[in-house]
Amino acid sequence: MKIADLITWFEAWANPAWCESWDNCGWQIEPGVLQEKARVLVCLTPTLAVMQEAIALNANLIFAHHPLIFNPLKSLRTGEAIAEMVRLAFTQNIGIYSAHTNFDQVQDGTADVLAQILELKEVTPIVPTQGGLGYGRVGLLEPFLTLQELLAIIQKRLAPPNLIFSPSADLQQTISRVAVLGGSGAGYISAVAKTGAEAYLTSDCKFHQFQESRDRNIILIDAGHYATERPACDRLAQKFQSLNLDWVQLSQKDEDFRQFFA
Repeated sequence: MKIADLITWFEAWANPAWCESWDNCGWQIEPGVLQEKARVLVCLTPTLAVMQEAIALNANLIFAHHPLIFNPLKSLRTGEAIAEMVRLAFTQNIGIYSAHTNFDQVQDGTADVLAQILELKEVTPIVPTQGGLGYGRVGLLEPFLTLQELLAIIQKRLAPPNLIFSPSADLQQTISRVAVLGGSGAGYISAVAKTGAEAYLTSDCKFHQFQESRDRNIILIDAGHYATERPACDRLAQKFQSLNLDWVQLSQKDEDFRQFFA
């Protein structure tokens, strides 16, 4: 399959027109690779480490969840990471494509994969958008779990380096309905409250957002940005492997940019 055909297939599933106005989905850098046979390295975040990995593996497409370019560039200067990414993309003939808020909404996207990992049933979006799609997912646990059991499952299946949850929560409380949203989902707390979810798994939550969730009787669980979105990248690589691609692999140089002192 050529890169152009792969992108056509993907965009029929996760239309970049669905991305938010502040977002930047689609081609970040296209150095003239559309007619080449697709050799794809899938990652969460396109970084120099991932670019070096792509060069070493002779990949010609970095397919990322996070955009390389969020804001309009005012300059490109030697020594800057984005400038170096651009230079290497053109000199090594490696395209960079990002699927961000469009990928968040779809079946088998970031939220849907989290719901599947927790084995939620009767799943619906937290915030519907179009055609049964939307941001986040909320569903039922069958059987019900205690909060302690739910946290243990999250720790085992997502392996976050640090798992944070509401301090006033009762670990023996029975949890039957859970909401999930990969990445920065604290802005959806009010929407989650309307779903009847007792617990909400997401990331990048601030001090007062834990206060807000407590006041709304939601147990807020922060597993970190990387841990909540990386599984969807793995699923995407698996989907690509089912196509007639020359080569595809999930990046081994993708990074969680946070470390925690023991």
